[in-house]
Amino acid sequence: MSYPLTLAALAFFLAVIWGDPLIRLLKRYQMGKRIRMEGPQSHLSKAGTPTMGGILFIAPVVLINLGLNFANLLGFTLIGESVLVPVFAMLSFGILGFLDDLAGILRKRGDAQGLLARSKFPIQVLLALILAGVMFWRLDIHSIAIPTVPQRIDIGLWWLPIAIFIIVGTANAVNLTDGLDGLAGSLAAVSFASYGLIAYLQGQVWLAAFAFTTVGALFAFLWFNVFPAELFMGDTGSLALGATLGVVSLMTGQWLLLAVIGLPFVAEALSVILQVASAKLSRRFLGRDIRPFKMSPLHHHFELSGWAENHVTQRFFIIGIISGMIGIALALA
Repeated sequence: MSYPLTLAALAFFLAVIWGDPLIRLLKRYQMGKRIRMEGPQSHLSKAGTPTMGGILFIAPVVLINLGLNFANLLGFTLIGESVLVPVFAMLSFGILGFLDDLAGILRKRGDAQGLLARSKFPIQVLLALILAGVMFWRLDIHSIAIPTVPQRIDIGLWWLPIAIFIIVGTANAVNLTDGLDGLAGSLAAVSFASYGLIAYLQGQVWLAAFAFTTVGALFAFLWFNVFPAELFMGDTGSLALGATLGVVSLMTGQWLLLAVIGLPFVAEALSVILQVASAKLSRRFLGRDIRPFKMSPLHHHFELSGWAENHVTQRFFIIGIISGMIGIALALA
């Protein structure tokens, strides 16, 4: 583990060093977050906080891994070619998120919206299709690992639509979770560390190195994102993290455990689905609006229930750690 952990420390120092300059640069060009009016009123004070902070951790992760691959071309065996797949996932979804953030900042309306879903979602599916295709045909990944079952099960072409669903679904689940200071970043760090350990135990040292590089860079981001946040990751970071986490889970074969390791992300996404479905169905069949939560995603429900923002973050983080531990235990079963 010395190699992955060393890269994690390197990523942390590279990212944390340019945190303050990045924040100053974003403030200079007024790249501040616009807060939704329908959100908790306590969040209105966060308006103007620099966003697009995902650049802070995407840059060192991509540069370190591309640098190691370049060293590979020179004859050094430092990293596997397959790591280029999660690198592409992080970079491509990060660019999409950047454009979304930029559209939200430049738009003159007060609804704080970025790219329209009807244009953003097809792009996500297309990127996921490319990633899934590379993993399927280039890396020969098309199986599922089931806890307590010794051998992986090859599911053939069925793996492709599942992979696309996992990549797009995880990208949007992490995006929905990114609503409180330190929440999405800390949960993502736990998830990547969990899958990094699983990859290491499988002998995929290079995938483990990528995962822990991401963890180190995320710790640097959290240095500036913990309550009260000086920097938000924005869609730039959340879409990149979610899609990449989905890819890493697929590359380990333990993608069934993503629902366990990423339990808080799943809960956040389900809360939105249940809230919207309940409101629409109750209005149609009962003539009145019935919603199971005070507000979705789930973290806002707990805020409106009286939990302080940092309490929600810390308690979700604890659940994330427990979920990660259970996921690793199931992977070893």
